[in-house]
Amino acid sequence: MRRQFLNDPQDVVPEALEGFAAAWPHHVRLHGEPTYVVRARHSPDKVAVVSGGGSGHEPLHVGFVGTGMLDAAVPGAVFASPTAVQIRAASLATDTGRGVLHVVKNYTGDVLNFRIAGELLAEEGVSSEVVLVDDDLATDTGDGDGPGRRGTAAVLAVEKVCGAAAELGADLASLAALGRRVAAGGRTLSVALAAGAHPGESRPSFDLPADEVEFGVGIHGERARERRAFAPARELVPQMVSPLVEALELRRGEQVIAIVNGLGATSDLELYGVFGQVRGFLEGSGIDVARRLVGSYVTSLDMAGCSVTLVRADEEILRLWDAPVSTPALTW
Repeated sequence: MRRQFLNDPQDVVPEALEGFAAAWPHHVRLHGEPTYVVRARHSPDKVAVVSGGGSGHEPLHVGFVGTGMLDAAVPGAVFASPTAVQIRAASLATDTGRGVLHVVKNYTGDVLNFRIAGELLAEEGVSSEVVLVDDDLATDTGDGDGPGRRGTAAVLAVEKVCGAAAELGADLASLAALGRRVAAGGRTLSVALAAGAHPGESRPSFDLPADEVEFGVGIHGERARERRAFAPARELVPQMVSPLVEALELRRGEQVIAIVNGLGATSDLELYGVFGQVRGFLEGSGIDVARRLVGSYVTSLDMAGCSVTLVRADEEILRLWDAPVSTPALTW
């Protein structure tokens, strides 16, 4: 039997949120019925930046609520979208009269409920815009059918850059255009060495032979389109980075933000080794790693694996990335 630190599996999300709010009282405040997390100190006269999604990806999204990033985050159950009622309530709680920017990962439930919330807000005279993050290269079929690419770790860059711009007074239309530009310039690939297990479950969500990796796995444990042979990092990392460079059509001399992200059960020791391989590959291709972030920020419960995200950067994006941020999970 797989052992986990929990009481009733049905209570894992509300209990975790209570603990999270108690641990970070100077940053966040937890609202219940409907559930959402907001900044402990309301920010007047700015566009509100709101995001959310299923739990199980911590610290995404609640860990990024704070100065220079999100005004509110709306958590759903494990791997389940928050409701439109939650999103509406969080948006109304943070709106200062300048509108609300919704940053949404491209999953059917999230897209639907944020759209409904936007319609409800419009009926109440609150303006809102959506930035859809769809960076997962593994789900890029190129045929225009289906829901399109999934949203994964590039959402972190969108939230950071848009949060900084909102703090500096950008209007809603400008923020939406900026967020879409960042999202369009971001792509991600994820590799799993072992699947995670849902709270209370004794087995992982899928089995994986010791000599294979799940190449292109989703952050909800979705199976990839292919499995590849397990290999040392010096062989696996180029297989992840090369398609990202190709998809973004990066050229020598261009700048990127590189994010090496752990999926829940991967040590920092491994992640920094992966980043070294990512940096070496990119610099060998003449691409400048202008900024980097290494750690577990968009997880999948206790999945063993990592993702690599590249975001095309220019001077405006780098300036906003460098702007001060103070949240439970990200501070500089």
